Amino acid sequence: MVGIIIVAHTPVANAMLGFAEHIFGLLPEGVRAVDIPPYEDTKASFDRVLKAAYGVDTGKGLLILTDVMGATPANVASKLEALGPLSGLKSPVIVLAGLNLPMLMRCISHRSEGLEELAQKALQGGQNGILRLGSKAHQVTTEK
Repeated sequence: MVGIIIVAHTPVANAMLGFAEHIFGLLPEGVRAVDIPPYEDTKASFDRVLKAAYGVDTGKGLLILTDVMGATPANVASKLEALGPLSGLKSPVIVLAGLNLPMLMRCISHRSEGLEELAQKALQGGQNGILRLGSKAHQVTTEK
């Protein structure tokens, strides 16, 4: 099973994990959350993410979900991916930014798939979960 790590600005990561527990009725196996507080030293943040990665590394891959591309959580996660085998992990790492709840639900529901397949499903779930609701949702407008 692919390990999943949510790395986001405080309190988003643990809130997302709490959402998963609420939806699935229990904390999903192989999923960890790491909140990155403001002004934390990036080495300390990296060490906490690495510890979470060791905790869910089964050798089948690690998918890290972050909130905002270019921000500290994404940068710390990307560093773990860039290190590859030098990190001491058994698994390859893929990092996806733009975390949303549909993306997380898709990840948890399809964890038994391969890492690349899971990453693709996560991206699709995230994109497909963004919808306009309401009476104007189906109207097409044109600008003149």
